[in-house]
Amino acid sequence: MGSLQGQNVVVVGGSRGVGRAIVETVLSEGATVLAVARGTEPLQELSWEHPRVKTLAADATQDTAPEAVFAALQPDVLVICAGALAPSAPIPEQNWEDFSANWDMDVKASFLFCKAALQGRLKPGSRVVLISSGAALSGGPPNSGGYSGAKRMQMFLAAHSQREADRLGLGLRFMALVPMRIMAGTGVGQHGITGVSAYLGISPADFLASMTDVQTPADVGRAVVTLAGGRLQGVSFTVSGSGLAAAA
Repeated sequence: MGSLQGQNVVVVGGSRGVGRAIVETVLSEGATVLAVARGTEPLQELSWEHPRVKTLAADATQDTAPEAVFAALQPDVLVICAGALAPSAPIPEQNWEDFSANWDMDVKASFLFCKAALQGRLKPGSRVVLISSGAALSGGPPNSGGYSGAKRMQMFLAAHSQREADRLGLGLRFMALVPMRIMAGTGVGQHGITGVSAYLGISPADFLASMTDVQTPADVGRAVVTLAGGRLQGVSFTVSGSGLAAAA
């Protein structure tokens, strides 16, 4: 029997890349899974390959998104993995829309769902996991606009939400999970690899060869399962090729 048998898991941003890996991992652990994404075609492909996965097409940045998602499946574990592609141009070549893309997507979606949880939409014992990025700790490359700041804000938001949940006696867990390296084979990862290597003036292959201790999307999925168990103390965690650890 899987460790999530009898648990409802909602993955916002669950149709592709890391989000899809999380969906597949929690599904293998026996969870009832709802994958949420804006695009209907990737959701259809997911449901064809995994008929037990429930799907919902919704824009996680809309104020009504949490209500629609929770009506479709009330989660024991809520994972926010939705995110925009980071800019890939030097700051002088960006406009504010480019620079703030990850604030308007990643942070806004996290804010709306954390707010709904703190307003009593999740039952006591529920766990919320925000998927951040190693750029939140390293600062990221200088051509990535507001990406690193947005991912750091997700870590702050998890900590702020946890303190508020404790103050209100809600019995909720909020956590941020930080994959430490860019992951090839994902949309966000490939976009980042292309942009950073071009900025540095090296080939994508050479950029990838320079990285060590790289986690896979499946590693992120397994880390989510561990955090969903609720036994680890703390709010922010990293996952790399070496495994899951408390964030420094």
